[in-house]
Amino acid sequence: MFITLEGPEGSGKTSQIMPLADFLRQQGFSVMTTREPGGTSIGDQVRSILTNVNNTAMHPRAEILLFLAARAQHVEELIRPALARQDIVICDRFADSTLAYQGYGHGVDLNLLRQLLDFSTGGLKPDLTFLLDVDAEIGLQRRRVGGNWNRLDAYSLAFHQRVREGYLNLAREQPERWIVIDASRSAAEVQSNMRAEILKRIKLHDRT
Repeated sequence: MFITLEGPEGSGKTSQIMPLADFLRQQGFSVMTTREPGGTSIGDQVRSILTNVNNTAMHPRAEILLFLAARAQHVEELIRPALARQDIVICDRFADSTLAYQGYGHGVDLNLLRQLLDFSTGGLKPDLTFLLDVDAEIGLQRRRVGGNWNRLDAYSLAFHQRVREGYLNLAREQPERWIVIDASRSAAEVQSNMRAEILKRIKLHDRT
């Protein structure tokens, strides 16, 4: 089963993954966690380029292609082999991030992006996606306090507001895959909500 966590900056995705994975392991599942961009040696090198605050001249098309390159390597080197082993794979961001950030955020044609995503992922799609939803301004404030500010964080508030709305649109388009969680609540409440939802989906996934 392939599970992804998506959301605006500061939504708490990264801090939620390990507790969620540990919980599933306690239930007897084999779990692999990973992230995008990154996950592989090549992907981590691309990540350093994408997040470097000095790379302010990066054009959105270059940004898209770098994300896609890292994702293609990630899918073939790490995600597909783990799924073939029957692992539960939990990934911090995946293809939907490109639609939200480069599509809704930068205004790049969504149909074009979907074609590029299909190529870069080889058609791989998540079975379940959690959208940790938080107001863009609150999320950015969390990022500032956390001290992990990067090039993407530095885009305008209007950009991040478009990203959030993009995510909500994507979730509305595919309610059977997406679960929207209010990430303005405490981390414990968010984690509890995710655990309950994921167990329901795992049972459904096993039956089908």
